[in-house]
Amino acid sequence: MNITVIGSGNMGAAFVKQLTQAGHTVSIISRNAAKAQELAATYGARVVTPAEAAKAELLVLATGFADAVPALSALGDLTGKTVIDITNPLTADYMGLTIGHSTSAAEQIAAAVPGARVVKAFNTLFAQVLGAGADLGNGQTATVFVAADDGAAKQVVVGLAQGLGFSVVDAGALKNARYLEPLAGLNIYLGYGAGLGTNMAPTWIHKA
Repeated sequence: MNITVIGSGNMGAAFVKQLTQAGHTVSIISRNAAKAQELAATYGARVVTPAEAAKAELLVLATGFADAVPALSALGDLTGKTVIDITNPLTADYMGLTIGHSTSAAEQIAAAVPGARVVKAFNTLFAQVLGAGADLGNGQTATVFVAADDGAAKQVVVGLAQGLGFSVVDAGALKNARYLEPLAGLNIYLGYGAGLGTNMAPTWIHKA
C-alpha cells in the first residue's frame, strides 16, 4: 500500500519503521525536514511535497493534536482519503486531556476536514511498543483499537494493523474516540506519571 506518514516524531518514526519493514511504500512529510530525510534514508522511504503526500492511499496523522488540522489542511483536498488519527488531546504536562466527554480529538479533526474518512487507531500504543513491533513475548500481542464511522475505511485500517501483527478490537463509531483518548491518557500516566514504564502496555492485551 502507498502510505504517507505525516510527522517525524517518535510515533511517526515508529510507523515509518514498521510500515517499510512490512513492505509498504512509505512517504514522509514533516515540518522537521532534517528528521524526515534521516528517517527516509534509514528505512527506505522518501520525503514528499504536500501535493505528493495527498496522493497516497492512506495517511497516518502522526502529529500532536494542536498541529493535526493545519497539517492535513496543508495537503489540499483529501476527499475520500482514509486518515488514521493517532493523536491524543494532551495537556502540556501530558498528564491530562484538554477535551472530552462531548467530543474528541478525532471528531474535531473529522469535522475540520469533512471530506476525509477519519479512523481513530494506534493512539493507545506507546511509540516504543509500536517501534518494537506487536509481539510482546510470551505469546502476547499488543492491541490496536479501531473506531470509525466509515466501514470501508475502518476495514482498511484493521487490515493494516493485522498485517503489522497487531491484535485488533473494533471499537465502534468514531465518537468512541471519547473513550480511547482517555484510555491513552491512563496509559501515559501509568507509564510515565506512575513510573511503570512503557512495558506496561501488555495491560491492553486482547485475545481474539
